[in-house]
Amino acid sequence: MQKFKQTSSTTITLAGKVYKGYTVGELPKRFAFIYNAEKDQEGITEWFKFKGLTYVEHNPSIWSYV
Repeated sequence: MQKFKQTSSTTITLAGKVYKGYTVGELPKRFAFIYNAEKDQEGITEWFKFKGLTYVEHNPSIWSYV
């Protein structure tokens, strides 16, 4: 089992990657779909739940919004 570090109330660092936690009503639009052909965009297919939040890998980019 890997250890993680909670850097803020909604951010966790695990194995050198940063994960951001969301409540059910705040999940990103790309959550839980594989591919959107209209926008040529891949969805978020990997996540984990911890203490009531759903954590997805946080990849800030100036070209796309999460």
